[in-house]
Amino acid sequence: MCRRGGPIRRSRFREPVQPEFDHRINHRIRISPIRVIDENGEQLGVVETHVAQALATERGLDLVEVAPNVRPPVCRIMSYGQFRYEQQKRKKAQAKNAAPELKVVQVRPKTDRHDLETKLGHARNFLEKGHRVRLVMRMRGRENAYGDRWVEHLREIAESLKDVSDVIGAPSAEGRAIALTLQPAGAKSVKQA
Repeated sequence: MCRRGGPIRRSRFREPVQPEFDHRINHRIRISPIRVIDENGEQLGVVETHVAQALATERGLDLVEVAPNVRPPVCRIMSYGQFRYEQQKRKKAQAKNAAPELKVVQVRPKTDRHDLETKLGHARNFLEKGHRVRLVMRMRGRENAYGDRWVEHLREIAESLKDVSDVIGAPSAEGRAIALTLQPAGAKSVKQA
């Protein structure tokens, strides 16, 4: 804190600026010589950087460094905009096909009815999006003595979500908590980790 009570601002501690490109392209390629691959995938051999840049410019394409860690670095003549577009499409497809996440919804034995309905609404949304949901009932103090009551309460909660979910296994005690896992209705059974 400085004398006036505000935070100390130091410009040298700012986070580094992210580069605008993922790959070095065209004039940003400084090393020479480089191994060049043309737009058809044929190797043109090891040439000087300025010769490869002139060749790419002549063809109306970009010179992109695709393997910077090998010597000599590998560069490819291609349309960089199209390359980035295809990479983004590939990344979106991978994210779409990725395994669903396990979402955790925590409740307590004394959670009020309205708060419980809100949490169940969140759980319902997660299940509709294809995620698995783990309901966790946290207990404190004397609540631990009535574990059977809370297991039954957890089953009632799961019952209220049975139109969009299936129960995986039985409720299990985990220290001062009881947990129950739900999966979207009709999903393939997943072994619990």
